[in-house]
Amino acid sequence: MLHDLIERAFEPASEAIRRGTIPGAVLGIVTADGRSAACWAGAAQIEPVREELSRETWFDLASLTKVIFTTTRILHLAEEGRLDLDAPLVAAIPDLRQYDMNAAERKLTFRQCLAHQTHLPAVEPLYTYGQDPQTLRAFILQRVWSSGPPVYSDINFMLLGIAIERITGQALIDQPLRPNFTFRPDPRLCAATERCTWRGRVIRGEVHDENAFALGGASGHAGLFGTVDGVLDFARSLLDGSGLSAASLAAIRARQSEKRTVGWEGMYPGWHGGDACSPSTIGHTGFTGTGLWIDFERGLAWSLLTNRVHPSRHTESGILPLRRATGERVVALFDAPAQQG
Repeated sequence: MLHDLIERAFEPASEAIRRGTIPGAVLGIVTADGRSAACWAGAAQIEPVREELSRETWFDLASLTKVIFTTTRILHLAEEGRLDLDAPLVAAIPDLRQYDMNAAERKLTFRQCLAHQTHLPAVEPLYTYGQDPQTLRAFILQRVWSSGPPVYSDINFMLLGIAIERITGQALIDQPLRPNFTFRPDPRLCAATERCTWRGRVIRGEVHDENAFALGGASGHAGLFGTVDGVLDFARSLLDGSGLSAASLAAIRARQSEKRTVGWEGMYPGWHGGDACSPSTIGHTGFTGTGLWIDFERGLAWSLLTNRVHPSRHTESGILPLRRATGERVVALFDAPAQQG
């Protein structure tokens, strides 16, 4: 039974909560045939006052925004014929690096950005340049970005977010979303994140990522909030094929590099999802302490949502070994003869 499975798989998270390395966590499991279960413990907030966490707690999903929202939205637009994954971004953003028609950024394609196969840097403290969203968007488009080898880059997904806005004519924060996802959560229902020195308060119900906050609360790389049931429902839609076309599903599973697919990370030794999952597994994590892994061979997905940055990111939360231990337990218990019976 999934209920028994998840309680045992949750034991590493329970121990981390007991040790105080994370305030709280929710673990959810879903199968291709729609069976699901969840287990949770700990605090949604420990300061300024303690509040308990529940299955209905909304989490700042951080970089899970990249796969749940941005990648999926781009693929849906491709399915509708409104963009070509192998076309350059300038097809949607003609003013990208508009003062240099030979700029490298003007040659970048949607697929390259989705798979993090560009020269763009990992991150830039854009919020230190101001908080006017439109000016910051213009800065992203006109910046002469330093060139380097391909790395996991927030800038790739900021550009994709701007492309979505241009193609749809609608701000990211107003884009349609699946149930149990939002860019505008009720703070009272959310897990708290960091005591932010820049904003001078404990962050709860507003995006933790400083750049996404300065860009208006939603960006292609961060800003989405969701519940564990929202994440599981999204995962189930990929497992059963209802969420994307066959071509789009093939794209998110096919390697574009050693570790990357279109939008997602493919299984590799030592990754956050653990080594027990099948080679057909894809996954992604979020800086706030979130993660989602989808094992297509087993028809199984799991999501571990924590608020490990509360009240500070500058502590050792042990999130990597926690994620790995959880994933390995989920898979081992799922494969056990009693589960298969």
